[in-house]
Amino acid sequence: MKKKVDPITLEIVGNLLLSVAEEMGITLVKTAFSTNIKERKDCSTAVFDAKGNMTAQAEYVPMHLGSMLDVVNEVLKRYPVESISPGDMFVTNDPYSGGGTHLPDITMVAPVFSDDQLVGFVANIAHHSDIGGMVPGSVSPDSTTIYQEGLRIPLVKICSKGEVVKESYDFIRLNTRTPVERQGDLDAQIASNHAGVRRLKEVIQKYGVSFFQTCTDGLLDYAEELMRSGIRSLPDGTYTFEDYLDDAGTHSPDPVLIRAKITIDDSNAIVDFEGTSPQVPGPLNMVFSGLVTTIFYCFKAIAGQDVFSNQGIYRALTVKAPKGSIVNCTLPVPVGQRIDTSQRVVDVVLGALSKVAPERVLAACNSVVTSAIFSGTNPNTDDYFVYLETIAGGSGAHAFGDGLSGVQVHMTNTSNLPVEALEREYPILIEKYALRKDSGGAGLHRGGLGIQRDYRILTDNISYTGLGDRHKFAPWGISGGKEGSPGKFSTIKNGKELLLSSKVSELQLNKGDIVSVSSPGSGGFGSPFERSPELVLFDVVDQKVSVEKALVDYGVKINDENGIYTIAEEETKQYRLGLAQNSI
Repeated sequence: MKKKVDPITLEIVGNLLLSVAEEMGITLVKTAFSTNIKERKDCSTAVFDAKGNMTAQAEYVPMHLGSMLDVVNEVLKRYPVESISPGDMFVTNDPYSGGGTHLPDITMVAPVFSDDQLVGFVANIAHHSDIGGMVPGSVSPDSTTIYQEGLRIPLVKICSKGEVVKESYDFIRLNTRTPVERQGDLDAQIASNHAGVRRLKEVIQKYGVSFFQTCTDGLLDYAEELMRSGIRSLPDGTYTFEDYLDDAGTHSPDPVLIRAKITIDDSNAIVDFEGTSPQVPGPLNMVFSGLVTTIFYCFKAIAGQDVFSNQGIYRALTVKAPKGSIVNCTLPVPVGQRIDTSQRVVDVVLGALSKVAPERVLAACNSVVTSAIFSGTNPNTDDYFVYLETIAGGSGAHAFGDGLSGVQVHMTNTSNLPVEALEREYPILIEKYALRKDSGGAGLHRGGLGIQRDYRILTDNISYTGLGDRHKFAPWGISGGKEGSPGKFSTIKNGKELLLSSKVSELQLNKGDIVSVSSPGSGGFGSPFERSPELVLFDVVDQKVSVEKALVDYGVKINDENGIYTIAEEETKQYRLGLAQNSI
């Protein structure tokens, strides 16, 4: 018989654990060295019980859950409990041995003891802007094996009884192009875990080891039951959907199919990816833990928004994928850009469930982590730099309103890099930073807009790698909503614009050259003809919709008299009537 914990105490303990994870995250961000972590917050933190179950995750990057999902279990497999001591800390990044989902994500784990008894673990993960490999930034569309993507760190101790293990530490620093920056970020990760160990010990001392363990078991059971309750609210049945990635890079130029079949059976959900593309000789492959994490996110968003983020949710979910497919890859294929595959998996799952629960899902979002990676020597410092940024885009419209513009979606949650921080640290000038007019799909509720960000290079011999998607397959709408605009990469040299592919590797740039990155918009929800003319007018005034698109997409005639916009009511009425008749 399991011991019962009253719901109030369970809620208090759950929020205490969440506060531990959040304090770890704040410590990591405040002490980090790189802009990617201290400004963009490309990191995550979590708390685990003594058996390796995740009991709390701070709200940073959902994809990072996959990087931490198995790592404590790997620690317990490789290191007998009696060999683990207070002050130990473990580090890894290898996707193929339970350490992450791509190599730039370095995970650190620390055990927590109370009176010499192992009672839990804390862990954090941070995306390092370079971990070696064939290109600066460690992710290349030209890669064909993981060995080209950087250093694979096996699960080893980076701290032993409170002292840094110099051999492990130096081995990582030696295999990166930016060792000083790596040192600062590794130190921040160690500091983050120290904060987590201290705070978790305080929580355990407050409740006692036995009762604390009862509470963590109760939190896992509670999350499972809430998730099962959410799944029961979906109609039983089997639902399918498919979507495509543009391509998988230089060596795999064909579209990549992602197909899912979702079966809802009472309180269980089965998601099967039979028929999905095989793994590819490019960086879009994803290990199985990343796929499971993505399904975790989807069902939490659809059926369990109020559920604590812990491992109990997984008990209600069954995920199947053919081994050797792009969503369950095998060594040695590369995985550097696995996040875009994860994003498309979300679109496919939401697309399938939109057929039975359209009020719960979004139209297709920009659903890509549009990345711009610049590297070279900064003439102001004579130091080599690797600057990584991901550009936000549109979030899909939904049954209750318009989509958001210029936001990160689904499996990523990083911030933009402020222009001031970018221009202070790197020889780059932001020429333009704006929402893309007309990029949101038309509908009763309009899709969110993508972003255009133009980078002017201020010195010679700078390298640019661009990683994107949805340049060919636009974000779809639902319930009659129209698709959003696809993304676009281009470069401008000597006043001439050259369109680039959605995957660009080490494009050489010189002083005065411009790289223009346009992220995708998102799909609309419902018929555009049902959107009120007044809202269309507001969109035109706000520069979100052009006068031309207001007429073509929404059937609303807008008069423009020297920048003063008004609705031509009679013409709008007649035009909409004609469009409606033509659509019958």
